[in-house]
Amino acid sequence: MGKGRTHKGGRRQFTNPQDMVAKQEKEEKEREWRKRRGEIESSSEEEEESDSEEETSSEEEGAAEGGDDAKKTTEPLIEVNNPNRLVKKPNKKDLESLANAKVELSRREREELEKQLAREHYAKLTMEGKTEQAREDLARLAVIKKQREEAAKKREEEKRIKEEAKTKAAADKKVATKSVSASVTVASSSDKGKGRKK
Repeated sequence: MGKGRTHKGGRRQFTNPQDMVAKQEKEEKEREWRKRRGEIESSSEEEEESDSEEETSSEEEGAAEGGDDAKKTTEPLIEVNNPNRLVKKPNKKDLESLANAKVELSRREREELEKQLAREHYAKLTMEGKTEQAREDLARLAVIKKQREEAAKKREEEKRIKEEAKTKAAADKKVATKSVSASVTVASSSDKGKGRKK
């Protein structure tokens, strides 16, 4: 059978070995043409050729042996983003060129950066109390602080007056009870005296 599924009544297409050879020759000519133009680097092309040769040789071996080798051939074909995979460290020259390269920002990015710097500068001045808004806020806070202090003094004064009134009322109550008790004792003694005389 060929590759893929065939539908009932559908035509089957078989590849001709001559067509395959012609196709490979055409691809090689295109690669060489690109290489001459400088589109493809020679190292990447050599890697592609060596990969394709390894795949074909491993497929032939896998077909001959079967089993485990067939699984191995699919591994290099699948690209996986593995975080544990070791990545080649960049050359020092590459790092220096990146460090020396000037990053040009777009107009929007530049404006946004300027706005952010302006905000930070304004916040710093506000914290130091050098802006008009900070001065107004500090004046408002001073007025509020003064009002709170006056209110606290008033409350303390009222509390002191209430305590004095309580102590005065308690003293008056003691004096009143003493005078009542004294008048009761005087009245009772006078009643006793009157009763005896009869």
